[in-house]
Amino acid sequence: MDVSRTAPPTEMDPQRWGPTDRAEPLAPAARGLVELAFGLAETPPAPLGTPPADGLPAAVRTALVDLLGPAHVDDGDALRRLRTAGKSTPDLLRARAGDVADAPDLVVRPADHDQVQAVLDLAVAHRVAVVPFGGGTGVVGGVAGGRTAREAGLAGALSLDLVRLDSLLALDEVSLTATLGAGLRGPAAEALLAEHGLVLGHYPQSFEHASIGGFAATRSSGQASAGYGRFDAMVVGLRAATPRGQWRLGVAPASAAGPDLRQVLLGSEGAFGVVTEVTVRVRRAPSSARFGGWRLPDFAAATTAVRTLAQEGLLPTVLRISDETETALNLADPSAVGEAASAGCLVVVGVEGSARHVARRWEEVAEVLAAHGGTDLGAGPGEAWRDGRFHGPYLRDALLDVGVLVETLETATFWSGVDGLKAAVTDAVSASLGDGTLVLCHVSHVYETGCSLYFTVAAPGGQDRAARWGAAKAAACEAIVAAGGTITHHHAVGRDHRPWLHHEVGDVGVGVLRALKAELDPTGVLNPGVLVP
Repeated sequence: MDVSRTAPPTEMDPQRWGPTDRAEPLAPAARGLVELAFGLAETPPAPLGTPPADGLPAAVRTALVDLLGPAHVDDGDALRRLRTAGKSTPDLLRARAGDVADAPDLVVRPADHDQVQAVLDLAVAHRVAVVPFGGGTGVVGGVAGGRTAREAGLAGALSLDLVRLDSLLALDEVSLTATLGAGLRGPAAEALLAEHGLVLGHYPQSFEHASIGGFAATRSSGQASAGYGRFDAMVVGLRAATPRGQWRLGVAPASAAGPDLRQVLLGSEGAFGVVTEVTVRVRRAPSSARFGGWRLPDFAAATTAVRTLAQEGLLPTVLRISDETETALNLADPSAVGEAASAGCLVVVGVEGSARHVARRWEEVAEVLAAHGGTDLGAGPGEAWRDGRFHGPYLRDALLDVGVLVETLETATFWSGVDGLKAAVTDAVSASLGDGTLVLCHVSHVYETGCSLYFTVAAPGGQDRAARWGAAKAAACEAIVAAGGTITHHHAVGRDHRPWLHHEVGDVGVGVLRALKAELDPTGVLNPGVLVP
């Protein structure tokens, strides 16, 4: 057993994305563009309110302190505020208004799987809600739980912070698998693997703060998914604590021993169990990498070229299309927002691997893109995207600061449905938010049969931005299900998407989810209100 630990991560600001010291104002060029498009209305956050009074039975608090030690049971207002919600725009707008009504009663930090199981057993005995917390980067209402627990008649709510489950627990360098603690953040996991010359290769936009357990629980998909695959495709084994006891899954790389029950926990969002350990396949760290950009005439040409790459087995490690609007605004490079950009669609390409593989695959990709009307823009756009790829949420903060309504949503469909789905979502959001709305789209996850569509929406702020976005998001979800897309490609279901899940899985699927919930969590204490319709 190889146990390697990391330093504790920095807390995120409860009213922003990332740590407080990472906040940045809009760059001058961007500020001028925003003022022209939306106007400026400085809206500084209000002071955070006081969390609801802790209503937990004294016996629960005493038992938790005995189990974990007083240093790891925290009822302070400061930490409870930090565990109130995730990082969607509605979450941030509530926090910026000072609303912390969803705060848990206590934050508990178990040290290992056995302590997680003991906390669950205690919660079941006293009917206390348990909301697993990894990095807190969720954007679909899957982190909040205090108010839901109280409305459900439970005795209170615990934020089960997995930050101490931060180890590289085992490494099989022959099979190329690693067992990681669920609380490891993305950068820490990669740093531990790098000590052995290995890489996981999972880089979602939330990478700086999100956790391994969160990646598994939400079916995360990283920006290098074309080369490394989605996170659920990386998982070969799981260990979870459930109200029924420990659950271990994954004894071989593949099996025909009935349905793959790992899939019950992957994407379960803490509703069926608390993932404590994840065994993933890893790869040798690449020795070479090359990034660049291409300009394609329009979105149709770009998607046709990318589809060709996917269906001919020529995918690079990173492949991303910005549609005409996103390209014009330079959002592939957040530092350049507001500056002049080329017409058409930007396609960012990145290839990692051995020098020989990089050279060969780059030539193959270039040939396909050129055949579809592409113009090579050199390394600049690709390097700019790589340097700024985790910066988007900080730009959202800066826009919220000046009164703009800005948020994202995503879906996926088969190639034959891409144009119709893109148009349907764009029209629905634009109609809901009205004049002055910008709807941008990019493709960053591609498959032989289809792709994801990721929308960034910006509109004049006005009154009650949260309510306006709620109406627009509902309109977008209705358009998605009507067009045959998935309600979520990688953001998960949470509370926000739950009203539309039955359209995707049907009555039988809803029944299966409810049966799983009843079997694994009969008292309903695990993250109440998420996922299950």
